Amino acid sequence: MTGERVLIALGGNAMTAPDGSAAPADQKRAIERAMTHVADLIGHGHRVAITHGNGPQVGNILLKNQLTAHVVPPVPLDWCGAQTQGTLGALIMNALDPIPAATVVTRTLVDPDDPAFHDPVKPIGQYFSVVEARRFQALGQTWREFERGWRRVVASPRPVEILDAAPAVALMEAGYTVVAAGGGGVPVVRAADGGLHGVEAVIDKDHAACALAQAVGADILVIATDVPHAIAGYGTPEARPIGSVTPKEMRVLQAEGHFASGSMGPKVEAALRFVEEGGARAVITSLDNIAAAISGNIGTTVNRES
Repeated sequence: MTGERVLIALGGNAMTAPDGSAAPADQKRAIERAMTHVADLIGHGHRVAITHGNGPQVGNILLKNQLTAHVVPPVPLDWCGAQTQGTLGALIMNALDPIPAATVVTRTLVDPDDPAFHDPVKPIGQYFSVVEARRFQALGQTWREFERGWRRVVASPRPVEILDAAPAVALMEAGYTVVAAGGGGVPVVRAADGGLHGVEAVIDKDHAACALAQAVGADILVIATDVPHAIAGYGTPEARPIGSVTPKEMRVLQAEGHFASGSMGPKVEAALRFVEEGGARAVITSLDNIAAAISGNIGTTVNRES
């Protein structure tokens, strides 16, 4: 079927070299490879919106913050997110050319009373010594000790609303492939006076992808990762790929603990929520297989129950 509206959520593997390197040349090559698959979908008549992760890119900016803090003030985390949206969006548009494409620097509204703000647990950036951690704790940051050293942690609140979905929809209606809500969106809260303010937080990109897919009226949510299927019994002799399932069947597997919270768990939850809240279907598969997955030939597909 052609003409469906598809939201593709690209994982970090689509933005870096196979070894995880985020040097500019590596990012450019990785994005060009990823966009060949997106261009194939567009060529088959699908209307496509793209969202993406930004962990390595934000990590680079944070490192620059720390190395130059004695010269210029570190920029806040919401600024880091906005900068990576612009940079990665430009690379994606270049890679898609001559397909018409546009990037929307996108803000994501979060709840200032979200419990995540009271217990920041999302690690970001690199590991450092306790001396370096103390230096940035003095600037108001939260750092915690891990096995490999000290690392900054921030809140990861749930997205409430993709504030800039309307221009993304308008651009799609005008024939553009749209890049939006990169890195989960720039996290903002609404103050008592009605104004919007950026916050030091990281929004899970898979949860944001679900919210964006709903906001732009996507028929299909595709979560592109580094494996062709989600796996039940991963790491055990009973391991098996999950094909086409209903939300109810996937919820059973989720409750049995098959999906790790730090890897496949958020992807499965985003796929389930999208379908349970009205989406036609959600697919989890590798980047190389997204066209085949939309055709129903591969991948883990959560289908709306009739």
